[in-house]
Amino acid sequence: MTRDDFNQFCSTLPAAHHLVQWRGSDVWKVGDKLFAIADRHADLFSGITFKTSATDYEILQEMPGLRPAPYLASRGMKWIQHYEPPGLSDPDLRHAIAESHRIVALGFSQRKRSERGL
Repeated sequence: MTRDDFNQFCSTLPAAHHLVQWRGSDVWKVGDKLFAIADRHADLFSGITFKTSATDYEILQEMPGLRPAPYLASRGMKWIQHYEPPGLSDPDLRHAIAESHRIVALGFSQRKRSERGL
């Protein structure tokens, strides 16, 4: 997945908005909550970070091309970074990003989800 593909896909998710932070990283949030990052050097198969469930985290961290996300995972958060091939296929990476969005959105109250069209 290229950085442009990443940004285009994230833009299709409900109530998602884009920021450029941390020296040029593409950061995607729902409200004020982060759900995906493409680091400033992201190109094909490089530096895409997303939140996971605890179960998925245990599985994904063992796969080649995936690792616990630097900084985030070291603080006990369940975040994975797709950093090199083989990693996830593009459809599987899209699914993981959409799941990250869903997990983050579920963290809002029902009222806030409703206000955001979630």
